[in-house]
Amino acid sequence: MAVSLRRKPEAPRGRYTPNLWPVWIVAPVALIAAAALGWVIYHYAYDHFAQAAADQKPPKPVNINDVLKATVTALTLVGAVLAGLYAYRKQLLAEGDAHRADASQLAERYTTAAEQLGHDQAAVRLAGVYALARLADDWAEQRQVCIDVLCAYLRMPYEPDPTAPEHKAGEREVRQTIIRVIRDHLQQPDAPITWCEHNFDFTGAVFDGGDFSNSHFGGTASFVGATFSGGTVKFVQSRFSGGTVDFGRATFSGGTVSFGRATFSGGKVSFVGATFSGGTVSFVGATFSGGTVDFVQSRFSGGTVEFLQATFSGGKVSFGLTTLSGDTVDFAQATFSGGKVSFGLTTLSGGTVSFVAATFNGGTVSFGSVTLSGGTVTFDHATFSGTVFEWGPLPVPAGA
Repeated sequence: MAVSLRRKPEAPRGRYTPNLWPVWIVAPVALIAAAALGWVIYHYAYDHFAQAAADQKPPKPVNINDVLKATVTALTLVGAVLAGLYAYRKQLLAEGDAHRADASQLAERYTTAAEQLGHDQAAVRLAGVYALARLADDWAEQRQVCIDVLCAYLRMPYEPDPTAPEHKAGEREVRQTIIRVIRDHLQQPDAPITWCEHNFDFTGAVFDGGDFSNSHFGGTASFVGATFSGGTVKFVQSRFSGGTVDFGRATFSGGTVSFGRATFSGGKVSFVGATFSGGTVSFVGATFSGGTVDFVQSRFSGGTVEFLQATFSGGKVSFGLTTLSGDTVDFAQATFSGGKVSFGLTTLSGGTVSFVAATFNGGTVSFGSVTLSGGTVTFDHATFSGTVFEWGPLPVPAGA
């Protein structure tokens, strides 16, 4: 599963010790260069003192001792500068050696952790999870690689049913630990070490629970084609401020995904093409002030999507081209003061869209080209004061 990052000692990369010239060449060249430099400095100093002596009244002879002192002082200064450059060069070489040693050690830690993740015993795999997470913290250059390995583990075939022959003892705890480790690194985007701006690929993974609560997503998290067959996956109070969480073509057949009290202020959550056949997606108390939640072409045949007490002040929620045949989309007690909720081209053949006790004082709710063949849309006890409703090609103000 892992790719070794170990460097070959016979062909190191990065900084290296250069080939040095032989001493029998360097010594004569250095002496000749020093003599030439001393001769130049001496004659320059002599001309300077001679000019100064000639300008005096009466003219005085040049003091050779002053010329020699100036020459020695200049040569000493040049020597000090060269010594400083040499010391700096030695420091760079020493830092290069330390850098190579650190990189080699980190690569060995990576290999060891990856081997532990592939071990037969769950306890050893757990140790590998923590070792790889610690390595990601210590190795900024390869942090994304370490994250990718943890995500790849969750993408591997998994049987959550403990009675099934394919079920591996302790596997659920290993997977839950990976999720907890990822969540813990997504809590503070301004922390010295954080994973908030990195990408997470859970494509095709099987989830029977997991807690991403209070996470901050600034990168991309892909749950494309994932299966939620039980348990609860939490994004409670998480913040989406520019990243993307993609549940496209995911299957919800019994589990719950909760975005309760989450904040969407620029990011995007996509459920395009997802199938809901018994699960629940909850946005209870969530705030949408610029982000987008997209359910385009999704199929609902028994699941529930809840926006109870949610606030829409600038974002967009789209159910375009979706099919509801027994599901409930609940906006009870939600507040619309901006943004847009769209059900364009949706087919309701038994489902329910509820705006009970919702407050509309801005924004747009669109039902353009909706097909009703048994479904229900209810606005019982709702309050209207400015929201625009679109029931077709032309917008119709509330109460018109």
